[in-house]
Amino acid sequence: MDIMGAFQVSFAQLIGPSAIFYALLAIGLNLHFGYAGLLNFGQIGFALLGGYGVGIMTVTYDQPLWLGILVGLAAAGLLALVLGIPTLRLRADYLAIVTIAASEILRLIFRSTASDSVTGSTNGLFGFADPFTALSPFDSAKQYSFLGVKFYGDDLWSMVVGWTLVLILCGFVYLLTHSPWGRVLKAVREDEDAARSLGKNVFVYKMQALVLGGVIGGLAGVFNALQTKSINPDFYSTAQTFFAFGALILGGAATVFGPVVGAMLFWFLLAIPDALLRQAISGENPLLSLTEQQVGATRYVLLGLMIALLMVFRPQGILGNKREVQLNA
Repeated sequence: MDIMGAFQVSFAQLIGPSAIFYALLAIGLNLHFGYAGLLNFGQIGFALLGGYGVGIMTVTYDQPLWLGILVGLAAAGLLALVLGIPTLRLRADYLAIVTIAASEILRLIFRSTASDSVTGSTNGLFGFADPFTALSPFDSAKQYSFLGVKFYGDDLWSMVVGWTLVLILCGFVYLLTHSPWGRVLKAVREDEDAARSLGKNVFVYKMQALVLGGVIGGLAGVFNALQTKSINPDFYSTAQTFFAFGALILGGAATVFGPVVGAMLFWFLLAIPDALLRQAISGENPLLSLTEQQVGATRYVLLGLMIALLMVFRPQGILGNKREVQLNA
């Protein structure tokens, strides 16, 4: 069994575009759940609007890429406003129900045949990422080696841009949460009545956190669209939000770098058993009698067990503070 080969494949997932996409989703969720105590189960809906904002404006309406990015981010922020106005004055359960329903409704609308002329329906949209690729200093057809792992030029360019965005957002979140605004947000999360008694408008603070986190989710959708050079509505399923939540829990909520570390480890821990199991079922004398589909399911089972054990022995996550988790509860 090629252990080094499995680790190289897993390392590619550790720093690859998938880890960046889920890190961006988890950073937005961290503002919602970690710092504001908001249960958003529809983060992928914000990513859908971000990605389709780029695709629709550039492909359907023949507008420049930068305008599509702005429209996608604005649409994500507008969705947060629309969902937050009727729900943020109520219990957290209502926001969770509304966001998960809204993300699924959006996915079904964008994949319906009635919207084919705008969204491309189930075929999606493509052919809009050329201006982004043109900025790359790397040769698209050439492979570049990084610590024994090879990436094509386009993927490497996406990783450079993506990790730069992640670092900028981590700095942004640090400044926000260590400002008076961030301290009020934590107070709202811990005790809304106490915050109100001090004259703070709880609804406004929660709305601001929801919009900021939603726009960051939209940015994740923009990044994914430019990196994959295509948009398909079926990718934006509810499961993607729970993957991002898994990454957030793994790294530690209410921490600056927890979502990033969690997203990296999430895909690393998915890739390791996948690579080893696929080696175990290949060859003339396979060690295990599993099908390819069973291998794909087994890696999620193993990762789920790891996260369950983490919740038992370290519920605050790898970088988290146990006191923050207790207050959140």
